[in-house]
Amino acid sequence: MPSATLSKKQHEELLRILKARFEKNMNRHKTLEWAKVQAKLEANVGKLWSLNEMERTGGEPDIVGHGKKTGEYIFYDCSAESPKERRSLCYDREALESRKENKPKDSALDMASAIGIELLTEGQYRELQKLGEFDTKTSSWVKTPSEIRKLGGALFCDRRYDTVFVYHNGAESYYAARGFRGLLKV
Repeated sequence: MPSATLSKKQHEELLRILKARFEKNMNRHKTLEWAKVQAKLEANVGKLWSLNEMERTGGEPDIVGHGKKTGEYIFYDCSAESPKERRSLCYDREALESRKENKPKDSALDMASAIGIELLTEGQYRELQKLGEFDTKTSSWVKTPSEIRKLGGALFCDRRYDTVFVYHNGAESYYAARGFRGLLKV
């Protein structure tokens, strides 16, 4: 996890944004209280940097769950479409290095690691879709099982025709409308 920190101004602004989003989207976390969330965030300031990166890159992070045993709040990227600054990426480093020309700027797994988050799994992506309609014009890479990746493929998902679809592509492919959604546990 990156060890970058936010300035006091950035810290306050991020908390303001997260609180406003939390209050606007109570359907995502009906039983949770902002005061408890903020206390947890204040106690884990290192993770605030990752949340800020999720926000800065267009992810609009919000809480979608709370671990009863761990006490962790689970943030997902909840932007309507795949985060704008996390598109046009191949799946992972191996795929990026395999491209001889027209390489994308980065890979989804490398960028996720750099900002301290994980890609959603297919199951997590489907859970997100129960909270609203996401990726109706874009698509998002999801964590790919190693058996598929060993064969050169990677998985992505989107929502079309009021249905969530999972597809495959070569891991080295990249498209302007495909990015990735992440999660962070605090």
